[in-house]
Amino acid sequence: MSRPNNDKTIEPSVIDDKMLEEMVKKQGPSGRAGQIAHSEGIHLKDVDHLQLDYQNILKIDNLWQFTSLTKLQLDNNIIEKIEGLNTLVSLVWLDLSFNNIEMIEGLDELVKLEDLSLYSNRISKFENMESLVNLQIFSIGKNHISDLESIIYLRRFKRLRTLNLAGNPVSEDERYSMYIPAFLPNLMYLDFRLIDISTKEVALQMHYSAIANLAHEEDLELKSLEKMRLEEEELSLHKDAYVEYLNGSGLFDSMYAEDFEASKLLLLPGVSEFVEQYKVEFTEVCQKLFTYGLEGFDTRKKEVKSLLECLREAKEDNRQNGIKMIEAFEDENKEQLTEMQHLTDSLLLENKIRPFRVEIDQLWSRLMNLEMQLVDQLEETTREFERNISEIVSTYIENLFIDKDTVINTVNASHDLHLLKIDNQEDKMVTKTNAWLRDIIEKLHVDEVDRNRNRVLEINIYVNHWREELDFLELQEQ
Repeated sequence: MSRPNNDKTIEPSVIDDKMLEEMVKKQGPSGRAGQIAHSEGIHLKDVDHLQLDYQNILKIDNLWQFTSLTKLQLDNNIIEKIEGLNTLVSLVWLDLSFNNIEMIEGLDELVKLEDLSLYSNRISKFENMESLVNLQIFSIGKNHISDLESIIYLRRFKRLRTLNLAGNPVSEDERYSMYIPAFLPNLMYLDFRLIDISTKEVALQMHYSAIANLAHEEDLELKSLEKMRLEEEELSLHKDAYVEYLNGSGLFDSMYAEDFEASKLLLLPGVSEFVEQYKVEFTEVCQKLFTYGLEGFDTRKKEVKSLLECLREAKEDNRQNGIKMIEAFEDENKEQLTEMQHLTDSLLLENKIRPFRVEIDQLWSRLMNLEMQLVDQLEETTREFERNISEIVSTYIENLFIDKDTVINTVNASHDLHLLKIDNQEDKMVTKTNAWLRDIIEKLHVDEVDRNRNRVLEINIYVNHWREELDFLELQEQ
């Protein structure tokens, strides 16, 4: 298939609002459904399929509004670079075939992508695809892939079942037909042909030694990455507790790293032994601070968890009570409303509407009272939480450096720089703990204001619906 860009007289197109609106309309529903969609306006955030093929597009742009897009066709254009796709996080299917792309890039956020076509471009290397953990179908035929060993890069895609490499220089390698099934054992289709079991078995036997070594290296790398991940998680926990690097000699080492006078003293006979003992004692104190900091963080975390559970239960109980009120009202009055809709006697209708309005007003009052009860309940729960958490934080801060004299005595003959390091550590732990307290209390109040505003709006919308029904009945009689 040839690209529509061979004619140099054709000006490149830009993905602008006009093009997008035209294409969305063209691909939308037809007939009466299409007229309704057009009259109500097109919401780009709700579009799930967009076809922009054969548009002579040079640059991918202006697609940020299509946050629900799952399928995107950009084939048969003159695109030179993969870009502008970061906001399309729901994308499952992407076709960039028949373009002028030279490098795989710009796909980092497309973690849901399952089907990717880069057929007939100018790509010579597999790269920048690490985030595509769900990739199942990959078409990159008719490109410039020439290194057979580079196929190993694709081993990371454990769900990859279909691969098309036909038309690349690599497919001309005499080892190709056995190398791919051996090193990509989960693959089912290669170049649109099913890989039979016997081919896989022969391929594995041919490359057994190389695959065993590769698998061993991958296992070591996986373990190394897992170790790094656990260390990062642990460090993240320590940072959340404001005690990072206190579970060892980190603070001590940082003091001496900037103390040039101390390094001179270490040259004197017997000083190094003294410093080593000093380091042991200092590190023990830091370890106590570390342990206390983690315990304090755990206590605060449990208190917050308990609060959120109380708030959730209160909101759910209130919601269920509101549902029961509404259901009871509807069960009692829906038939009455239907009856009124068929009444022809205006006097009788008026006599029925009047008490119905009273019932609607009473429903509004009951729902609003229920909401006010919840507001009071949540306010009291939050106040109690504020008292408890403030006391916890206060006690934590009071005890945080209760052994500070021990630390100071340990370094009483040392440089002022050492004392400054200790003071800075204390300030950081105290300041961050207080900031955490302020932030969480402020968030609780902001969330409650938003919740209450939304709930009142819901109640008014529901009750106004019933009032409008009665207004409509009265209007018909006039």
